[in-house]
Amino acid sequence: MSAKPIRERLLQLEARKQVLVARLAKQERAHDTRRKILIGALVLHRLQQSGDTELSRRLGDWLRAELPGFLTREGDRALFADILQPPAPTASPVENEDNGESGGPQE
Repeated sequence: MSAKPIRERLLQLEARKQVLVARLAKQERAHDTRRKILIGALVLHRLQQSGDTELSRRLGDWLRAELPGFLTREGDRALFADILQPPAPTASPVENEDNGESGGPQE
């Protein structure tokens, strides 16, 4: 029995191991990416379509506080511009009733 075939077999096994390790790493990255996509989809769904306005408000506030420090590239910030903008203030009916233009007596 020659030592060369054993060395060749060991090299082949090592090459096969490297292929399998690379395939496993690719599979794990794909699972990680899928998880991130699903979490992001849930967050966006809750922001846009949640019946719970308090949850949507708190989630939006949290994202506006956390995202600026998390997003490092300008292009990434542009993707979230709609979320990063402060919410539009809602005017109450009392504020709109008397705006000083009623035509009444002025002092």
